[in-house]
Amino acid sequence: MIAAVGHPKDRALAAAILEYETRAARYWPIEVVEVKAERADNASTSASVRAREGDRIRARVDDVATNVACDASGQSMSSRRFAAWLQGEREAARDVVFMIGGAFGLDDTLRDGANIRLSLAPWTLPHELARLVLAEQLYRAGTIVRGEPYHK
Repeated sequence: MIAAVGHPKDRALAAAILEYETRAARYWPIEVVEVKAERADNASTSASVRAREGDRIRARVDDVATNVACDASGQSMSSRRFAAWLQGEREAARDVVFMIGGAFGLDDTLRDGANIRLSLAPWTLPHELARLVLAEQLYRAGTIVRGEPYHK
């Protein structure tokens, strides 16, 4: 599962995300859950926005799944290592939930309580771009596991 705050607003980016999520679904059972992004006003702090968005993700995430917080401070993996890790989770019959925060990032309690923190890049990415990178890597992992050529 991919649990993401908000939905892509840019049409081209939304189309690219959908393309890679569709490709990845050939290899992995993928469910995408988009939770409502919290509106930030002058009275809101980034922590309160993250907390409300985190509550929405938490309500949709299975506690027995391997929860992965996508966060720039997480561990980085090569595509091959990611593919091997993901295949290992599948062989152990564990569901995996990738959590992507909104404009202010992922709620601290979700990030700190996750089984794994995964860095998609050493930089801070906009949440829509993080979702695209994750979808592309899920697709790439599927091709690696099956020994198929990567089609662009």
